[in-house]
Amino acid sequence: MNLKKRSQQIHSSPTYVGRREKPKVLSDDYIVGLTDGEGCFYVETRIPKGVHRSFRVEMHFYIKLREDELSLLRKIQEFFGCGGVYYQKEYRTNQNNCYRFGVTSQKDLHEKIIPFFDKHSLQSQKLKNYLLFRQIGLMVNNKEHKSKEGFEKIQLLKSQMNNGARWMREIRSSSGNSE
Repeated sequence: MNLKKRSQQIHSSPTYVGRREKPKVLSDDYIVGLTDGEGCFYVETRIPKGVHRSFRVEMHFYIKLREDELSLLRKIQEFFGCGGVYYQKEYRTNQNNCYRFGVTSQKDLHEKIIPFFDKHSLQSQKLKNYLLFRQIGLMVNNKEHKSKEGFEKIQLLKSQMNNGARWMREIRSSSGNSE
């Protein structure tokens, strides 16, 4: 057996699955890389209805991982000193249950999350989403979302975030495979 094939067998055997060394202390670069791969900047807008008389904008930052990565998400929560870790049941048959680290507090987003990513730039396409998220955050901080014009501008910015996500979902079959 040649050495290359033997090495592939050893490294792909079940004994090595899940045995990668997890960092004891999370670095800034590790958080950036994890966010590039598994993070999400999300903005939700709500038009006034019923008792709510004003336009509402909710901002969220998430990192979602498999349920066996709970300890890593707790380290991320400790790293940022804010947010929560939540169980997320998965109802799609091709997905596993997971946990999510999330920050929804506007104060924490503006004092911890946004300054962190201003200082430590994302490397993937998520940088575009982050910059739009940041711009919306500044508008919310300045209460621009309270006017109809400001709210509409936020909705326009939001529509430019996470491009391609819906398109990817639409080309998947019910089994989850690409068509």
